[in-house]
Amino acid sequence: MSLLELADVDAYYDESHILRDVSMRVEEGEVCALLGRNGAGKTTTLRSIAGAQPPDVRGGSIHFRGEDITSNDPEDVSSHGISLVPEERRVFPDLTVAENLHLAEVDQNVSNTIGRSLPDVQHEGMTTEEVYEEFERLRERREQKAGTLSGGEQQMLAIARALKQNTDLLMLDEPYEGLAPQIIANVEDAIRRISESGTTILLVEQNAAAAIKLADRCYVVDQGEIVFDGTAERLRDDEETRERYLGV
Repeated sequence: MSLLELADVDAYYDESHILRDVSMRVEEGEVCALLGRNGAGKTTTLRSIAGAQPPDVRGGSIHFRGEDITSNDPEDVSSHGISLVPEERRVFPDLTVAENLHLAEVDQNVSNTIGRSLPDVQHEGMTTEEVYEEFERLRERREQKAGTLSGGEQQMLAIARALKQNTDLLMLDEPYEGLAPQIIANVEDAIRRISESGTTILLVEQNAAAAIKLADRCYVVDQGEIVFDGTAERLRDDEETRERYLGV
């Protein structure tokens, strides 16, 4: 049984048919990359898994650890151990780094209190000290307002907030967007260490070359349909697919 499995998922924004019979799986402990050009359906796939509205899933199914979570609300999906770091990062700009991290801890405690934390979640959330050990830059900036951080630092903060939840599957939407090459390397190193700690990662990224370096397996989506499913090594060797659908 795969950790996450999508079977023939159809998703819509109003009457616009965005995802068409999307089937994919993510195995426990791997880094799985979902690649494609802008507008291909990558973010819609993550939002469908996370239970966000929109999109509206009108066909197919989404299972996590064998349980059907199709069209569940975001709070219920999160309680299963699925965390989404959205493309916009969405840190609280007027709060400090420490306050942003504290809010994530409060959210998790509330979830536990009202019974949304499920017993089959494998990975407990990081403590603040563990977060600072993983992201030393955040320790240095802990009293700085999040809105004044660099793009790379905000990305690290967004990932850190997700890791303070009980996270078995970390979904990252365009984590390299707008970052300088050296900062991309820093975020890449952090993602690699998180993966090595046992957290499964579903990585959506337009920077295909960088994502392929991290990934165990890759999917390529084009116009809402999966057009490639295979190992990262196979995609590296498939020049025709990379040129046709990824432009690399």
